[in-house]
Amino acid sequence: MKRPRLVVIGNGLAGTRTLEELLRIAPDLYDISVFGAEPYASYNRTLLSPVLAGEQGIDQTTLHPRAWYAEHGVQLHLGKEVVSVNRIRREVMADDCSVAEYDRLVIATGSKPCVLQVPGTDLEGVHAWRDIADTRALIDATRRYRRAVVIGGGVSGLEAANGLMLRGMQTTVVQLAPWLMERQLDDVAGALLQRVLQAKGLKFALGAMTQGFIGDRYHGRGGRVMAVQLKDGREIPADLVVVATGICPNTELARCMGLHCTQDGRGGRGGISVNDTLQSTTDARIYAVGECAAHRGVTHGLVAPLNEQAKVCATHLAQRGMGHYTGGPVGTQLNISGIDVFSAGDFMGGAGTEQLVRSDAQAGIYKKLVIKEDQLVGACLVGDAVHASAYFKLLREGRKLGKLRDQLMSGERTCAAPAGGPTPSAATSAI
Repeated sequence: MKRPRLVVIGNGLAGTRTLEELLRIAPDLYDISVFGAEPYASYNRTLLSPVLAGEQGIDQTTLHPRAWYAEHGVQLHLGKEVVSVNRIRREVMADDCSVAEYDRLVIATGSKPCVLQVPGTDLEGVHAWRDIADTRALIDATRRYRRAVVIGGGVSGLEAANGLMLRGMQTTVVQLAPWLMERQLDDVAGALLQRVLQAKGLKFALGAMTQGFIGDRYHGRGGRVMAVQLKDGREIPADLVVVATGICPNTELARCMGLHCTQDGRGGRGGISVNDTLQSTTDARIYAVGECAAHRGVTHGLVAPLNEQAKVCATHLAQRGMGHYTGGPVGTQLNISGIDVFSAGDFMGGAGTEQLVRSDAQAGIYKKLVIKEDQLVGACLVGDAVHASAYFKLLREGRKLGKLRDQLMSGERTCAAPAGGPTPSAATSAI
């Protein structure tokens, strides 16, 4: 019998995880085609940070070589961007005019860097940092230039700044917010992280708005970047600028297909609207997973929710059970220049909450736990994240603390997460 046809648009982490799970539980159900806009086999974007830092090679980011797809009977189209989908004829067309028919379609187009709306973004030396090509360009720049400015003090910005610094560049981070990682840390934790990173050689300009980039006019057109101009009049010399001010879901294709997409909290473009089975709320034949998907109006840029979405999506594609993705708390855990950072849940606290805080600025350690109605509802850690998995498990379970409450800060063995318990996601928006 002729098998149904499955097309996966996107060969990144989300699409690959979905494909892995589907092949595990129903390896012979579909004729599968995968389209990837990049010319590389699937790779893990979250590992580009150590590549930039010189700690590992690009080949170590590979998820599966091309041979893996052939072994599983998957038709792989690399370097082919899907430009249109005909939902009536159920056809996918790529930019080389190749066409694939589908009975089920998975959209895993991820996200792209948000564009900074200031003059000079087209200057030579102004980069986004998102993929292998960007990483190679930044590494090449570190061999020829010495002064770098990173716009954005979030996870991606700090990872970029750390990598450039480790490759010998004098690096300054410009951040609009008054403290680092303002979405993942409170002001005390952000200030502590800044002090520790400053001691390692990074420079910071916080509470600073980027006015534009100044070019030297000697390289044709607008020239090469030579400085970052701030709104307060300051100019920071720069031979290289990395813009890391956030990501936007890749939903242009979905919108052209007529799929319903949400708006983000600022009224901008959000993700592809999906239900608890990761099916498009517009077309039940179409699924969306990863950073391009908006589940209950929320998009995620971390690995843990992506893996959960992939499993639910694959289960439904395989016609095995009725699993549901319900979302829930997500954790951010990373290591920046040897400094462990973790946060999850409502770490800012507020009315009706109690905060347990332990701070040692000299040792570079900060621990804050937020409790409400005898439940752990938030955690924020800098310098010591050894019990992050235990805290995250308590957050996800939502169970009453009882006698465990007195042991939370000390991290006694009764607080340890059992083997196989949930772990917070590696912090990255680079899926």
